[in-house]
Amino acid sequence: MLVRPRQHHRLTRTRREFIRDAFCGFSSLALASILQRERVRAASLNPLAAKLPNKVPKANAVIFLFMAGGPSHLETFDPKPLLNQLNGQPRPKEFGEAKYQFVQKNAKLLGTRRTFKKYGQSGIEVSDLLPHVGQCIDDIAVVRSCYGDMVVHSAAQYELFSGRVVPGFPSMGSWITYGLGSESESLPSYVVMPDPDGALEAGLPMYSNGFLPASYQPTMFRPGSRPVMNLDLPEGVSLRERRQTVDLIRSLNEATLRPEDDEFAARINAYDLAFKMQTEAPKVFDLSDESQETLDLYGIGGEPTRDYGRRCLLARRLVEKGVRFTVVVSGGGPGNRQWDAHDDIEENHLRMAAQTDKPIAGLLKDLKRRGLLDTTLVLWGGEFGRSPEAQTSKGRDHHNLGFSMWMAGAGIKGGQVVGATDDIGLRAVHDPYHFRDIHTTILHQLGFDQDDLSYPHLGRNERLTLVHGKVIQQIV
Repeated sequence: MLVRPRQHHRLTRTRREFIRDAFCGFSSLALASILQRERVRAASLNPLAAKLPNKVPKANAVIFLFMAGGPSHLETFDPKPLLNQLNGQPRPKEFGEAKYQFVQKNAKLLGTRRTFKKYGQSGIEVSDLLPHVGQCIDDIAVVRSCYGDMVVHSAAQYELFSGRVVPGFPSMGSWITYGLGSESESLPSYVVMPDPDGALEAGLPMYSNGFLPASYQPTMFRPGSRPVMNLDLPEGVSLRERRQTVDLIRSLNEATLRPEDDEFAARINAYDLAFKMQTEAPKVFDLSDESQETLDLYGIGGEPTRDYGRRCLLARRLVEKGVRFTVVVSGGGPGNRQWDAHDDIEENHLRMAAQTDKPIAGLLKDLKRRGLLDTTLVLWGGEFGRSPEAQTSKGRDHHNLGFSMWMAGAGIKGGQVVGATDDIGLRAVHDPYHFRDIHTTILHQLGFDQDDLSYPHLGRNERLTLVHGKVIQQIV
């Protein structure tokens, strides 16, 4: 008879504890929110001041070579002899099912016409699409077992950049800028250089700061030879007069600034940054001080490498000036202008690789000889790969179940391959790594645990990784 009262008493106390803990939890969230607002308020004068990470970092900057549209792992870094043997046949049942966007159930497997060659001391196989990158393979760690959750461009691009499949969340560039600030007072801390062919499916939200303060938003450079307009002082206006104008604008704005209005604070700081860019940025964009050998290294002297080579060289110059996160996009505009080879994988990838192979290799070589590769993390990849099955007769569909990405520099152990897809490249089967694991590894090289960078939003502390990712230990 004594058991039931004790059980009943314990049950009642547990409910009270639950209510108490819930109240404390809500109180803690409220306190965290108040403290965060105070941090934002305190940082409003210089929210991009350089900060130190929690651990000793290997990297202090990131360059993301974004191959938009989905480059095929089967034509680049993941040779599949069996796929060629099964060309034109249905997928064997032992490989399981796959969900595509356009490929039909009765589609036949499509072998590749590319050949692979072993490069470097590591002997890693790289496609003949990328002979220049192949020369750098001993500095590169290829992850052949990447996967994501979505098979449509926009959602996959959001997940690649923000860890979420919907817009409205901060990109990794904004998170990194939030954590580290900027080493430059005259250039943006986070830069995106889009492809001149046009916008992508996910649009600007994939690069955005989301709910982070507006100071951590990206600066979008314009395509072409003038990435930033109006850098020259107006005719008849001296540098001193422009400084006086900017100071007056700041004082007028600060007179009406509400402490919680981070958008307004960011706009005020943008005037100062714009003024400083008028004095410093023209030097960054002027490539006339580069040697002809360097320009040739990036392929800037001719087509089809001129544009991507120029943007890769700008990425190196931005890193030298303290920019934290730079995205150099390959692919823009509709379908085939990206790495989106639905109709003809050969035509598409031959064209896209010809534009980017030499510039990317030039960037890696240039960073290395200048000592910058030791502290600059370079990431290559797209939002997914391509299907083993043919779409129509010559193309490949979107494919998120297994594909390749690679990293180099900043403590990454190059000259190795990590993970594997199955024998036809359908699914990551050995050491599969999600986008969140890529994000976690990037943060690790920058000196952060994934929980170190968080921000209160709608009642919870958000971070770049939606759920915990893992560091790819084999490459760090």
